[in-house]
Order: sequence, then structure tokens, then C-alpha cells
Amino acid sequence: MNNQLYPFERNRYYPGKMLTTADFQAEQDYYINKSRFMNSLMYGAGIVCGLSVVSLDDLSILIESGVAIDGTGREIVVDSSVVRKLSAIEGFADLKSSNATLCVRFKEEPVHTVYSVSHKDTDKDYEYNRISEGYEFFLTEKKAKVKDYELQTEFLLRETLVKSENYLAEIIIPAIVSKDRNVRIVLSVKKLSEEAVRFSGKGVLEIPVLTTPEGSHELEVGVDDLNLQKDEIWRRDYWVKVEDVPADETNVILKSASMSAFENDTAVTAVQSFSQKIRLTKDSPLELVNDEIGRMNLEMRSMGGEKNMIRLADIKITKTDNSYIIDSISESGSRKHIAAPSQELLRSHYIEYFDKSVDLSPMAAGVVNAGSDRKVSPSSSAGPEMATGVLEIPMGRGVKPGDIRFSGEIAHGLGKGNVYVEIGYEHISDDRSLGGNAKSTIYGDPSLFSSKGRDLAKVETAVRVLNDKGTFVVAAKVNGNIDHLVLSFRWVAIRFPSGNELELIEDYYDKSISAETPTVTMGTKESHFFGVRFNNMETCSITYELTSPGSGEISADGIYTAPAKEGVYEIHIYCTDMPVICTYAYAIVKHRTESGGKGDDKPTVLDNGSNLQ
Repeated sequence: MNNQLYPFERNRYYPGKMLTTADFQAEQDYYINKSRFMNSLMYGAGIVCGLSVVSLDDLSILIESGVAIDGTGREIVVDSSVVRKLSAIEGFADLKSSNATLCVRFKEEPVHTVYSVSHKDTDKDYEYNRISEGYEFFLTEKKAKVKDYELQTEFLLRETLVKSENYLAEIIIPAIVSKDRNVRIVLSVKKLSEEAVRFSGKGVLEIPVLTTPEGSHELEVGVDDLNLQKDEIWRRDYWVKVEDVPADETNVILKSASMSAFENDTAVTAVQSFSQKIRLTKDSPLELVNDEIGRMNLEMRSMGGEKNMIRLADIKITKTDNSYIIDSISESGSRKHIAAPSQELLRSHYIEYFDKSVDLSPMAAGVVNAGSDRKVSPSSSAGPEMATGVLEIPMGRGVKPGDIRFSGEIAHGLGKGNVYVEIGYEHISDDRSLGGNAKSTIYGDPSLFSSKGRDLAKVETAVRVLNDKGTFVVAAKVNGNIDHLVLSFRWVAIRFPSGNELELIEDYYDKSISAETPTVTMGTKESHFFGVRFNNMETCSITYELTSPGSGEISADGIYTAPAKEGVYEIHIYCTDMPVICTYAYAIVKHRTESGGKGDDKPTVLDNGSNLQ
């Protein structure tokens, strides 16, 4: 059968035109094909109403009256309920297994014979005067079920978590999401084989800009002891909320080495990590979906799977040498319904019992993140403005005890006025407990810690704050022999409010942010997401910045990528609209070894009380 309904041609009438059978046929084809074309576009293929299948006894079934539309837009009307013996339905004799699917398809046949006045064939005195549009039922193997063609758009992203001979586990998420709206992340598991194998797996997704109902930027996904049949699909939904941030994109990351999977308690290969980029927009979900669907061209829409059949039910049969028994009839999973506009009112009424828009924000859920891995200083959350940074003072060759070296003039960024600046000597040493280098900052005289590290510089520092310029200069006096060509210092500047600014203190009182993972050990060029907890405050837009050049890269949504050089690097995190509310995170970067030893570990988060000295 030719399923091509277009291009459309209609008769053109003119005076004296001789009308033949072909002209009248073209007239019918035009209106019939136009109607079917619009049916297929507007409604698709499926059941409009009725056509339920029930078992009457061990041998017979009842198919209720109903209406369906097939893949080419033809209406299939079963005007009254039908009772059939299963063995009398077409295709029964060809079944080779005990699992069958009952289908219905459009069927037309000529009816009403009349005498043909101008027939030329002497053996054909009569012609059919009408064409009856009907239907026919038939059985096919369930395993021969051809899936509907899935339109390959870029709207949904799929990332594989596990793929073996038995199971395929994937994460599905839209490629573009709406800010300040909820979005669903789906874990999908499909059985690929007929082998009796159970599946378990879990992993952790880092979701910057997305938050769980608990207010976390980490989402644990997984399933325990799943047992499926071949081609069966299991899904679990995870709802998260998209934050209203200035960024236009973010990433969903499978946390390094977090994914594990087992089949019958035997470990199987799982993906170690991935990073999937998704776009952020102010458009509503309805606008996104309408825009995506509207992009599908006519060729894509015409590539649907089963054009000429509608599946009604799956039937399980037990066959003997001379007979059979209907074991069960299942409509779930085999039927596809069409959402007719005339049923919208009733549909809306029923769906009210199930559907409710849920605010997944932490404050709405009653979740307050009181605990934190690392708190900011009380002064920063109580009102004073604070800034920090790193400076270097070159010592040069031949420096001697008693020599004084100066930094350049440094702008602290807090403006003019009374600003207090404190200087701390930064020291990097080998720490066996961390398996690599550790950085510490000593405020005061470093010589007091000489027993802790023989290579500590013996220097005395002083700071001159230029209040009218909003800058400062640091002086360092050498008190002993120094092997360093350059000394590195951490500076912290605090500007106390005065006058009307004191009224703003209460706005920040008891509010703070903290890094979910304040310190992490990772390899060079690896990535890690630094999530943020909000303490006694609602979520807000966050800004990330590196405090020194050559520290790697950090994206607007908090994904840090380590540089190729080992070291300890600092990330400054603060509320975009309230910079005084801030915190810091540290990345300890070291080269991975190839021996499979301790150095091969993936990024490791240190305990809350880990000492960086």
C-alpha cells in the first residue's frame, strides 16, 4: 500500500471538460488524503476511545467497540463489541511462542454489486458500487513488536552510566531548562538479555545551579536489586529546581569514581565520570517544548514506526497438541492512546487527584542547612566588608639579615576610609597525612613555628594603609638567612562600617555561606564542583573566583578545573549581591601515578577538621 498522502492535486474544472472515472477518483483522493494527513499530524496514531480486550473464557475474548487512528490517519471504527475465539483470529496458526499481541488494522472492501451498463468485459457484467471502510483483527508475535520510531531530536540528553551484556543504565535530562522552575532527571534501566540477572547500581551527580528538595547540589541516583525481563524498562524520577542565576549554561557531572554497579553481586564495568552541558533560559517550559516540537520537519514526522496497525493487548497462551488456553491478557505497555480535545475537561478533572505543582526550594521544604563544613569569620557575617588576596615580595639574590623589602602599592578594593589590613606568611610543605603538599598561613612571627618546618622564612612584616587612596604597602624585614627568591603572603583587609552603614549590619547578621567540600585532593586537569550551603538565608546567586593567577579555571557555576602544576589553590566564593557574605575552598592538586597506588585515587574530599598545615 502507498502511504504517501501528498503532494495534493485537485481537479480544475473548465467549460466543456470531459469528466472520466480518473477525474472523479482524483476528487475523492484529494479530500480523503487531506483529511488523513491532518489526522496524522494533529492526533498521531493510537486509540481514541474503547477497544478494551477482556477474556470471556479459556478460548474466547471480547473486544469492546471503539475508535482508533492508524499511522496514516485512517479512522478505524469498531461500531459494536466483538466476540472471537482466539484460534479464529488471523495469525493464530503462525504463532511460534506463547506470547502474542492482538492488533487491529484498517480494511476496506468493495460492496453492493450493480449491473454495469457500459462494461467492455463480457465476463464482468457487474461492478461494486460502494467501498466499505472496516477493520480486521490479527495476532502477531509479541517479540516481533516493532517499536515506534523515536524522533532523534537534541531536546533530551542521554548519558550512559552502565552498559553490559545484560543491562543498560542511563541518565536522561533536557538539554535546555527554565530558570526558577522544576526539572526532572530520569534514571532509566533497560534489560538487554534474557538471562536471569539482577541489577544494582548507584552514583552521585554534581548538579551546579540545580538543587534537590534538601537544598543540595549533589544528587544520589541508583537502584537496588532490580529484576527485569528482556526489553523491559525501569525508570526513576528525580525532581530538582533550577536556580535563577545569571549564567547561560551549566554542567551535570557524574562525580569521579562514584558510580558502581553489580549484577548478581558481581561488579560490572561502570562509567567513571562524565560532564554534560545543559543550557539555561528564562523561557517557560511550555515555550521550550513548543519550540522544539515545531522544529520537526515533515520528513521526521513521516518516519513513524507502525503505519498500518494499532496494538490492543498482549495475550499469553498455553498451547497443547490439540488445544490452547488463554492464561492472561495485559493492556499495559501495548496500547497507545490519543488525547482527544473533547476529553480535555474530564482529563483535567481526573488529573487533579494526582498532579500538584511542588515547590522544591529548601525553604519551602522546611530544610535549613544549619551544619557546615567551613564557616566564614563572625565579623564577615555581622556587617564589616572584607577582602583578601595574595601578594609576593621579591627578595632577590644576596639578601642579608636586616634587609627590608617592599611590595608594590596594592588596592584592597574596599574603597577609601578606615581599613584594617593583616598580613600572613604563606608556607607550602610536604604533609604525609594528605599524601602531598599542604599550604598553611602564619600570622605573626614565623620563627615561632621553626620547629614545625626548617624552611620557614624568618621575616618581620608591617603594613602601611593609605586611607585616602584605598591602597596599602607591605614591608618585610629579613631576620635570618633566606633561600627563597620570592616570599608569598596572604592579606586580609576589613573595612568597618560607619554612620548610616551601621544600619545594614542586621541585614547580614547570622547569615553565612559555606562550601560543601571546602578542601579536595585531586589530580592535574581534573574537575570538581564546589557546591555551596546557605546558612540561615535563602539561596542567592553565587560568584566564584580564583585568588591567584595560574590556579586553573573556575566556571560561573562552580566547576573548578585544576591546572597542570601541583600545588594548593584557593577559590573565593561569595554572594553576588552581598560580597560580604563569602567563604573559601581549597584544591590540593597533585600528579596521579601510574602504579595503581594511592596516587591513583580520584578527587578526595577531606574531613571537616582536616588541618592544612
